[in-house]
Amino acid sequence: MSLAFEHIKEQIWKLLSRIEDPELPVLSIVDIGVVRDVIVDENSVKIKITPTYSGCPAMNFFKEEIQSILTESGYTNVEIKVVYIPTWSSECISEQSKLKLKKYGIAPPEESDGKICCPICDSDLTELISNFGSTACKALYKCKNCIEPFEYFKCI
Repeated sequence: MSLAFEHIKEQIWKLLSRIEDPELPVLSIVDIGVVRDVIVDENSVKIKITPTYSGCPAMNFFKEEIQSILTESGYTNVEIKVVYIPTWSSECISEQSKLKLKKYGIAPPEESDGKICCPICDSDLTELISNFGSTACKALYKCKNCIEPFEYFKCI
């Protein structure tokens, strides 16, 4: 790929990183790993995205926002393709993005011994209140130490 295409690709990744996930406004669609690839050639831009889970209601929003931000930035021939392989998992979220979630008050996905730490006080004295929080990808917990409720982004 030529240097010019690499530069355009880099610009597009930066644009896409400005699109917030509507369910996790502290993260962009790049941070959460929805954007899988950006392909640039002489005639077009192709964006590959993957839903975080089957039936994710935000997919149409993602497509509209991608189309809008790229069109506003002068990219006229944009194709957005939804890909399902490889499937999205919580491993697609970077460590830096997990820290953003914690700072926002959502316990990030962690493969652990079953203990979910409170994002507010870091206590592992927590209890599950509901398997579903404000969205299907989150569960509702309560900290027994600081008594605060919080959401946990489930490992998928």
